[in-house]
Amino acid sequence: MAELMHDDAVFRPKPSLPPPPNTVGVVGWLRKNLFGGPFDTLMTVVGATLIVYFGHKLFMYGVVNAVWEAESYRECLDITGGDGACWAGVDRWMSNYIYGRYSVDERWRVNLGFIVLAVWLAPFWFPRVTQKILVGVSAVLTFPFLAANLFLGGDPGLFLEVMTAIALTCFAAVWLNVAACYAGYKSVGVVIVRVSGFADKDDRMHKWVLLGAFGVGFVLAFLYQSTWDLAEVPTVNWGGLFLTLVISGIGISSALPAGVILALGRRSKMPVIQVFCTAFIELFRSVPLITILFMAVTMMPLFLPVSINPDKLVLVIIAVCIFAAAYMAEIVRGGLQAINKGQYEAAQAMGLNYWKMMTLIIMPQALKLMIPNIVGNFMGLLKDTTLVSIIGLYDILLMTKASGQDPKWLGMHTEPMLFAAAVFFVMCFCMSKYSQHLEKTIGGGYGRR
Repeated sequence: MAELMHDDAVFRPKPSLPPPPNTVGVVGWLRKNLFGGPFDTLMTVVGATLIVYFGHKLFMYGVVNAVWEAESYRECLDITGGDGACWAGVDRWMSNYIYGRYSVDERWRVNLGFIVLAVWLAPFWFPRVTQKILVGVSAVLTFPFLAANLFLGGDPGLFLEVMTAIALTCFAAVWLNVAACYAGYKSVGVVIVRVSGFADKDDRMHKWVLLGAFGVGFVLAFLYQSTWDLAEVPTVNWGGLFLTLVISGIGISSALPAGVILALGRRSKMPVIQVFCTAFIELFRSVPLITILFMAVTMMPLFLPVSINPDKLVLVIIAVCIFAAAYMAEIVRGGLQAINKGQYEAAQAMGLNYWKMMTLIIMPQALKLMIPNIVGNFMGLLKDTTLVSIIGLYDILLMTKASGQDPKWLGMHTEPMLFAAAVFFVMCFCMSKYSQHLEKTIGGGYGRR
């Protein structure tokens, strides 16, 4: 008995049992989230009633009583009596909603441009691909020139031809890098150095080999694009969703790098740079976008020589980029101030200079923290581009208004606006979901807390 009393097996504590499975199920979830008390129950009933009521009305208006085939808006009204949507008119104007007044025979160039952009950025979703930052940088810096040459046509000039050749070379390099990564190499640069026979030589020679390979690709791309014979399509014919994506796309892609530069300049210890960046940010953040657009379109040409007559679309894009950069600068500055001072001190203790400290230590953490704010700014900029309709650019909003002034479809306003709202909702929803994906994958925001 004494041996049993002192045996460790007798007095060893029993292992704790796992918690019982959740047997509450759906009923418990509903009670906790929707019917937790009298007020919660009342709000749930009221909200569900409103959702069912408006959902039923929208379904009856947009689906059950809608007209899908008609020759005029008057015919739609005769069929529905005003109780259903006239989607026939939206269908007849669909191509104009997307391309504006762009020449019908040349719309393949618009499709090709956006397909090239999608293919260019596709390696971001390939897990084995390296150098993804260079993929994004090359697309941001060079694709607009390729798109301008493709969309405008005509005689592009030497500068645009050179930039187009550089863009084509970067595009080819991106996909050669994808092929090299999936073939088991670190990058396409490693393959080029190995094939050229410089793998065993000094590393300082490798950059010249890569520059030589890029030069060969540039010459081939320049010769290829010099054979293009595209009909000219002036920017006054651009419109619809195509124009909205052009303006917002350039504004979004330039906002982040410009905002980073302005934010660093505002925090600089050099008085001249700090004052200039601060004045720039405060000036353009204190003025509505519509005012900046009016100034760019009406006042800016007055300060330029008579021989210089910039295109209205170019002035609008510059104004949108300036406005977006000023707002983005404050978002980035907020992220920089959220970083603990110890991160700066640790980077300095490691002997890193200012730019290495910012690019390797501070800026990645700041941008991860600001992902929700950055994407929210992008979504706001996408919706703000509808203001260009006020200065006469036929974006998707002005095209929807124009469809209601067509003699055959006179008075059709609700359906085009619903279509435009659905388009903006889909684009903003996709940006929001991608933002949440970034937060979960790279640890920004609240995704992994």
